[in-house]
Amino acid sequence: MIQQAFVEIAETVARGAHAGQFDKSGADYITHPARVAERVRRQGGADEAVAAAWLHDVLEDCDVSSTDLAAAGIPDTVITAVQALTKMDGEAPEDYCARVLANPTALPVKRADIDDNTDPVRTALLPEATRERLAAKYARTRHLLGLDNSPSTSPKQ
Repeated sequence: MIQQAFVEIAETVARGAHAGQFDKSGADYITHPARVAERVRRQGGADEAVAAAWLHDVLEDCDVSSTDLAAAGIPDTVITAVQALTKMDGEAPEDYCARVLANPTALPVKRADIDDNTDPVRTALLPEATRERLAAKYARTRHLLGLDNSPSTSPKQ
């Protein structure tokens, strides 16, 4: 399979899976995975990480399974990363972060995901209580992932 082809497949799957979904501020949800994928790409992420970025929420938030991803032509390395990025019901944050840390493809995706979810431009659109809750949640996740010293947002390019 041509390397770039599975990134395009991942984008297509994500766009279809997230169609009709909106984020907390009312924007089309697909703009989030698109920004995360672009951050991973700009930071030098491999095609596997870019594809995982497009797909990072589909198992958790959509009617898509790992089997569906494989049938679409997504490589096992990408599926494993997406599985690592998928939170399980009732899962302790420590267990989730340990799984992300154990997957070298998942970690840069999670970093880009947190950066996007804490971007001041985006969070400014949210109610103050939601901003505070999310800031605490992501600060803890950054700590558990050893990303405490990373900037809260990546440079805009």
